[in-house]
Amino acid sequence: MTPSVVHGDFSRLADDYSRFREGYSPSVRDAIFGLPSAPAATLDIADVGAGTGIWSRMLAEREPRSIVAVEPNVHMRRRGEFDSEGSRIRWLAGSGERTGLPDGSADLVTMASSFHWVDFPAGIAEFARVLRPGGWFAALWNTRKLDDNPLLADIEAEITRLRPGVRRVSSGSSAFVSTLSEKLAAASGFGGLVYLEGRHLARHDVDRYLGLWRSANDVQAQLGDELFGRFLDFARERLAGERVVETTYLTRTWAIRRD
Repeated sequence: MTPSVVHGDFSRLADDYSRFREGYSPSVRDAIFGLPSAPAATLDIADVGAGTGIWSRMLAEREPRSIVAVEPNVHMRRRGEFDSEGSRIRWLAGSGERTGLPDGSADLVTMASSFHWVDFPAGIAEFARVLRPGGWFAALWNTRKLDDNPLLADIEAEITRLRPGVRRVSSGSSAFVSTLSEKLAAASGFGGLVYLEGRHLARHDVDRYLGLWRSANDVQAQLGDELFGRFLDFARERLAGERVVETTYLTRTWAIRRD
């Protein structure tokens, strides 16, 4: 049976993504704003692969001069537009390889939990085109720090017990990020590689915790509907009696400056 969630297609997940996904470390957000040599109020920002705008809205809280959220999936983009109503965020259909943004139009380009879906050479070339000289590109991910909570580590281990060989591609601890520093350091037209890391503690009820998993594309697509349902049942049983699920999140960021 074909899974109802296709790998890389978030069309069916937009509502769960909007409702349940955890935000990023505010301290990392503020550190990123310290990279450009100009005040936040003078910056033009593009958040690419913006999803439903969770990170875009965190950027907007710092009141940059302008911010555009670029998202290829129409369902995610529409949900993001709805969630961002009343903000200064402008939404645009586009991808990491083809943002649709003018040459030299941004001081800061970000991709939050989305750079792993982009063709690396094409994406880097596109960001070099969009960024002004001295501008910054930052790729970040928000991953659970499982060694702080053995219960959550056991729940996540059920994924590979159900299907050995599952590959997590959308996590900040995935194979993709293991070579990212080297790839970014070698990127043509960029320099000044910076790595940032920040932690924050989130407290959710059990329904919110299970909703976070329902927003995870790579797990659902690889497990398929039946096994993913069994995984959610396992998690629900392991959390029986728990009122609050405490999760430490690790926001990991790689940033490079355009020459």
